Amino acid sequence: MTDQNTAPANRSGAAAGPGEPTAPRAGNKKKNHRGKAGLILLILLLLAVAGTLWMWSYLRFRESTDDAQIDGTIHPVACRVGGPVRKVHVRDNQKVDAGALLLEIDPRDYQIALDRAAAELAAAESAAEAANTAVSVASITTASQVESARAMQQSAEARVTVAVREVETARARIASLQARLREAEAQRTKAAQDLERMQPLVAKDEISRLQFDGVQAAADATRAACDAAAASIAEAENAVVAAEARLHQARAGVSEARAAAQATRAAPDQVSISKSNAAQARARVLQARAALDRARLDMEYTRVLAPAAGTVSMKKVEVGQVLQRDQLVMAIVPLENVWVTANFKEDQLRHLRIGQPVKITVDAYGGRVYQGRVESLAAATGSRFSLLPPENASGNYVKVVQRIPVKIMLEAGQDPEHLLRPGMSVIPTIFTQP
Repeated sequence: MTDQNTAPANRSGAAAGPGEPTAPRAGNKKKNHRGKAGLILLILLLLAVAGTLWMWSYLRFRESTDDAQIDGTIHPVACRVGGPVRKVHVRDNQKVDAGALLLEIDPRDYQIALDRAAAELAAAESAAEAANTAVSVASITTASQVESARAMQQSAEARVTVAVREVETARARIASLQARLREAEAQRTKAAQDLERMQPLVAKDEISRLQFDGVQAAADATRAACDAAAASIAEAENAVVAAEARLHQARAGVSEARAAAQATRAAPDQVSISKSNAAQARARVLQARAALDRARLDMEYTRVLAPAAGTVSMKKVEVGQVLQRDQLVMAIVPLENVWVTANFKEDQLRHLRIGQPVKITVDAYGGRVYQGRVESLAAATGSRFSLLPPENASGNYVKVVQRIPVKIMLEAGQDPEHLLRPGMSVIPTIFTQP
């Protein structure tokens, strides 16, 4: 019986020593297990609190977002002129230098336009030279015409003055001759009367024949003097008529000279017209020169050059394709200058400042880490630059946390192999306090 009672005790635990009870030992063992479990729980609780405090202290001065990507400059390449593509000099993803020849457009139509513009410029320059010569000729001719008209007018007025004096002189001579005629007629009358008185006396021989002949001769002389005076008066009257005719002719010459002088008053207008024509000719020269420059530019634009050094992307042009003006044919992406555009929530900007260090984790390349710095913050939220910005005052308002684009530049030498490509997803972490 004793062996049977002690056998279970030996199976459930260690064999009890002589004189020691078995039940108290089992209770102590349970207490030890509970103490160990409580200690473990306490340690775990302390570790959780310590981890929470460490995470709080660590994340308190860190701001991170997964709404970020690599950004860079993308230079679109468009043809400035249209036409069939003659040759393409680049391939997809090929690196090119700035100014490298990308493709050529058939230049024959533009060469014809260039030749035509050059010919039109030469014609316009010739017309401008002729117009300038016409201005010089018109100026000289106008000055000569004005001087000639002035001289003609002065000469005609002088002839009028002379003719007036001639008429006055002829009329004065008539008056003098008429007075002389009256004197001769008086002498003739006296001589006739003397002759008439002498005839009875000579018949009676009261006077000598010699005296009678003298009286008769005097009567004949006075009669001849009267005839001569009358003839002189007739001649003077003819001279007056001639002088008046010359006066009329001189006055007609004055009128003609004045008309010529009046005509010369329009000569300066002719010079002005010539100058206006010359100005128009010079303007046509400028237009033709501008057309020539435009044709020369179009000729140069048949050779499409790279606007910057970089990698050819989005190539969509082939030989024989007919391009339209300003059609996009490819893009050049310079990989030497890339940055990160991170869209942080507005409640993450409290401690964010320009110049703070940034750790950038790239999803590609196994989560490779790059170093950078905050360069700038956008002037507005991204929604303000959207095609349809929100209008909160026009309807029911629901507050949405907005995001502000932050530009992060990589530190120098961080990407020597240019592995980063615009559009890659990254996770930037900004250290707001060192």
